[in-house]
Amino acid sequence: MNKSVANDFVRTNISGFYGDTKIRTLLVGNEILSGSNETWPYLVPAMINLHHALREQKLRKVKVSTPLAMNLFQASVFPPSKAAFRTDLVDSVLKPMLKFLARTRSSVFIDVYPFFEWGANPSNISLDFALFDPSAPKYKDENGLEYENLLDVQLDALVSAMAKVGYPDARITISETGWPSKMDLDQKGADIPNAAIFNRRLVKKMLARPPLGTPLRKAKVIDTYIFALFNENLKPGPTTERNFGLLYPNGTHVYDIDLTGNKNESEYEPLPPVPPEAAPGSLKLWCIANPQIDMGALGAALSYACGEGSADCAPIQPGGSCFFPNNTVSHASYAFKDYYNKFHKIGGTCVFAGAANLTTVDPSNGSCKYPPTFV
Repeated sequence: MNKSVANDFVRTNISGFYGDTKIRTLLVGNEILSGSNETWPYLVPAMINLHHALREQKLRKVKVSTPLAMNLFQASVFPPSKAAFRTDLVDSVLKPMLKFLARTRSSVFIDVYPFFEWGANPSNISLDFALFDPSAPKYKDENGLEYENLLDVQLDALVSAMAKVGYPDARITISETGWPSKMDLDQKGADIPNAAIFNRRLVKKMLARPPLGTPLRKAKVIDTYIFALFNENLKPGPTTERNFGLLYPNGTHVYDIDLTGNKNESEYEPLPPVPPEAAPGSLKLWCIANPQIDMGALGAALSYACGEGSADCAPIQPGGSCFFPNNTVSHASYAFKDYYNKFHKIGGTCVFAGAANLTTVDPSNGSCKYPPTFV
C-alpha cells in the first residue's frame, strides 16, 4: 500500500465515519506473518503509510497495528522465559514493526488461544490449566515465576521474546481469544461447558480491579477481545472454526455470560453436562463426502486427496473394486476415508475445505468396504 493508496483508504473509510464511530485502531491485514513470505516486506511500510495518512487528516487518536498469531516462536512457549521469535522474522519484519509500534505508542495485537495450545499437547498441559481453574497445578518457570493458567504462559512468552529483541515494554492487546463450543467427532475439549467456563473466567480476569496482569506484567491492564460474537455457521474448516461465538446466528445465546465481570460463577444456572468421551481407540469413525457442498468444490477436494494428499485412489478407478457407484460423492468418500486413515494420527483432518464430514455410521456399499478409523 503506497502513500497515495493509504491516503485514499483513510479518506474513504475512516475520515467520513470518525466521530460518529469510535475508531481506536486500524489493523492491517490478519495474521499476515502466518502466510506467504512474499507479503512480509510490504507489511510494515503499509502500516507506516497508513499512520502518516491518518496524521495528515488530523486523526491523531487512531493507532495502526496488525494482528499476529502464536506461530511467531522458534519453539514452544514453555518455559516462557526461554521463548524467542523465529529467526526468519526477527530482522526482516518484527524489529521494524516493534520499532514502529513503540514510536507511535501502539499495541502489539496478538491472537492467542489456549484451546489450540492445549489441543496440540494435551498429555503435558492439563485442561484445567487451560480453563483458568484455580485448583489446577501451577507451572513454575525457570526464572522462578509461577503460572496459574495457560493464557499467562502464552502472553509472557511474547513478553520474553520481545525483550530479547530490544522491546521489553511493548504494549500488548489480545486481538482474539476464546474457546469453541462444538467440535468434530475426533476432537476433544470443545463443548458448551468448557467454552462458558473459559470465557466467564477470562472476563473476570481481564476486568479485575486492581488489574491482575501476568507474572511478567503484574497489575497491567491488557485490552482483550473475545472471538467471536456470533457462531460462523457458513465458515469452512473444522466444526470448531464455526463455533467460537457467544451467540448463535439467530441472536440467541450459546450460553449465559456476563461481560461486565460482576457476576460470579456460582450465580449462573448450571451448565449442561460434558458429553462422555469414548475410550481411546474404541470410537469408529468414517470420513465421508459432504453431499451438500458444491460438486465443483467436491471434485477439487477429490483431486487433492488423490494427488497431493497421497490417498490410494486405485480402487475408485475404472475396473477397481470401489469404482461403483460411479459418482463424485462415492469416489470422494472413498478417497477421504483413505486419507484420514493414513494421516489422522499425525494431524490429518476430515475437512477438505468443508467437503468432508466425520460419521459414526458405516457408509460401505456393495462389495466395496470402508474400514473405519479408530480414535
